[in-house]
Amino acid sequence: MIAIYLPQFHPIPENDKWWGKGFTEWTNTAKAKPLYRGHYQPHVPADLGFYDLRLSEARIAQAELAREYGIEAFCYYHYWFAGRQILERPFNEVLSTRKPDFPFCICWANETWTGIWHGSPNRVLIEQTYPGEKDYVKHFNYLLPAFEDDRYVKVNGKPLFAIYKPYNIPDLRKFIELWRELAIQAGLKGIHFVSMKNPPDNNYDDLFDAYVVPQMPAVRAAIWIPRLNLPKIILRWFAVKNGRPTIYKYKDVMLQILENGIPNKLNYPCVVPNWDNTPRSGVNGLVLHGSTPELFRVQIDKAIGKIKDHDEQNKIIFIKSWNEWAEGNHLEPDLKYGQRYLEELKTACNLSKGN
Repeated sequence: MIAIYLPQFHPIPENDKWWGKGFTEWTNTAKAKPLYRGHYQPHVPADLGFYDLRLSEARIAQAELAREYGIEAFCYYHYWFAGRQILERPFNEVLSTRKPDFPFCICWANETWTGIWHGSPNRVLIEQTYPGEKDYVKHFNYLLPAFEDDRYVKVNGKPLFAIYKPYNIPDLRKFIELWRELAIQAGLKGIHFVSMKNPPDNNYDDLFDAYVVPQMPAVRAAIWIPRLNLPKIILRWFAVKNGRPTIYKYKDVMLQILENGIPNKLNYPCVVPNWDNTPRSGVNGLVLHGSTPELFRVQIDKAIGKIKDHDEQNKIIFIKSWNEWAEGNHLEPDLKYGQRYLEELKTACNLSKGN
């Protein structure tokens, strides 16, 4: 069980400039308001509180809680913009201090930052570019100490490295082949490359060792508008016109989330406990309404069933996410549900292992 981890919970100069002094993901989370009848907002953290990821104590507490409930590693989002980094401090300190003593891997979140969170999608904050081989070598060398760390998640001895939007990389094949070569030269067994997106065609599907089944697929269920029983898909403009985000019932889509893997390839399921990005996007957001710990358990059981025939090295499930609070997408306890999502996860894991 690998939970995706967002490092956006500490102030940085860039966010101070763009959004105001002291801005963090908590800013969006705390100001959220219900947008329709029965809308669960705001999500208020319970056990861990409004933590600051500059504090080692906060990072240790997260790992201890995750370990207690069956999560076996964090997958840290990593931001690299042609050598420029952002939000790198929490992971750098995890690496340098060796605390917490908890397994990890890295996902390169390679997309351009815009003002979409605040209704300005055309405002470019940091552009994601791909300068070529020199930058790829520099990027690899920067991450090499992490790959060599004994806490790093490895599959058949190879560090697991995920890429959020790999098909945005114009010379993707060159990038992957170069990193595999650099890994061998550095004394590693290679790199276990994981794509977080399905390929747009069949030209690239031989590049990756595994694929994460899409976390948020093209939803086929009907848009749901509270207090209306409409059997067919409702046009998006109708919801926006009435001041509501796009809403789907969690129970209608929770198993779709595990579909659409690539045939004849190694696929890792990705479970989504909940989703509501209206704290960032308001009426332009997407809500999976009515998620409960019990429904999440159904999704977990389905995901476990999908990996039962994988070899032991590849019995991997991703969880999106550990702490994406402004997307309503977290396993960390909140005031409404407490530890119940974690408890369902732990029970499912124990049963699958015969405990």
